[in-house]
Amino acid sequence: MSTNPLQPSSERFDGTERYVATDALKMAVNAALTLQRPLLVKGEPGTGKTLLAEEVAAALGRPLLQWHIKSTTKAHQGLYEYDAVSRLRDSQLGESSVHDIRNYIVRGVLWQAFESERPTVVLIDEIDKADIEFPNDLLRELDRMEFHVYETRETIRAHHRPLIVITSNNEKDLPDAFLRRCFFHYIAFPDRDTLHAIVAVHFPDIRAEILGTALDAFFKLRDVPGLKKKPSTSEFLDWLRLLLAESVPPSALSDADIPPLAGALLKNEQDLSLLQRLAAMNHRAPR
Repeated sequence: MSTNPLQPSSERFDGTERYVATDALKMAVNAALTLQRPLLVKGEPGTGKTLLAEEVAAALGRPLLQWHIKSTTKAHQGLYEYDAVSRLRDSQLGESSVHDIRNYIVRGVLWQAFESERPTVVLIDEIDKADIEFPNDLLRELDRMEFHVYETRETIRAHHRPLIVITSNNEKDLPDAFLRRCFFHYIAFPDRDTLHAIVAVHFPDIRAEILGTALDAFFKLRDVPGLKKKPSTSEFLDWLRLLLAESVPPSALSDADIPPLAGALLKNEQDLSLLQRLAAMNHRAPR
C-alpha cells in the first residue's frame, strides 16, 4: 500500500546549534508540519525570521528554496514566467529552439519545490513588500499543491508538500483569506536570558563582564521612550563584534550617555538627537 506524498510529515524541528529557538517557536514549526499549512512568521526586523527557514531546512535535511519579495514581485513569478522576448529574438535569428515553447518557460521557486524528488523548505521572504493582492493570488496553488501552465497546457502537481515559511515585517496587513490558511507565530524580541544564549552561539569566549555591561547598555537603550527604531538582535551582535574588535572596556559602556560605536545600534539622526537631548538634560539636572 503506497503512502500519500502529501500526507502530514512526521519530522520534528528541535532547533539547531546555531539558532536559539524558543519552545514556542519550535512548537510553531512543528504545528505547520503537522497541519500542512504555511508558517507565517512576524516580528521586528533583525529577530531571525529569515534565518529560521535556513535553520529548519538544515535541521530537517531538506533543500531550501528562497523567494525574496520586492515591491514589483508578482505571484505568478513564483510559479513560472514565459520569456516571450527571448523567443521573439531567437525567431529572428532563426534558432531551432523557438519551435518548442518549453524552452522559454522559466520555472519559479514553487514549481521547483513541487517537482523536487525530496521534500523542501520554501522561504517566501517579506511578503508584505508586495502588492496587497499578492497573497490572495497564491491561495489556490498553496491549497491544492498544483497549478496549470497555460502555454504548455500541462498541470504541475507537487510530489511532496513543501514546508512554506513566510516572513512579514508588518509593513501592511495581509488579507484575512490568506491568514486563515497559515499557522501564525510572532517572534517576540528576546529577553535578557535568551539574548545571552544567542550571544553564546556567536561569541562563545566573550568575557562575562563585557557581555553583562553590554546587555545592560543595550536594554537601557531599547527602553528609551520615543525611539523611532529600536536596535535589533542582529544589530546588537554587530555592536558586540565592534566592541571586541576595538577592545572597548566595560567602564566605557557603563559611564557613557550614548554608547560607543552607537552607529551599529542607532540608524537615524532623530534617535541620535533624542539621546543627545536626554544626555544634556541629565547633565543639567541638579545632583
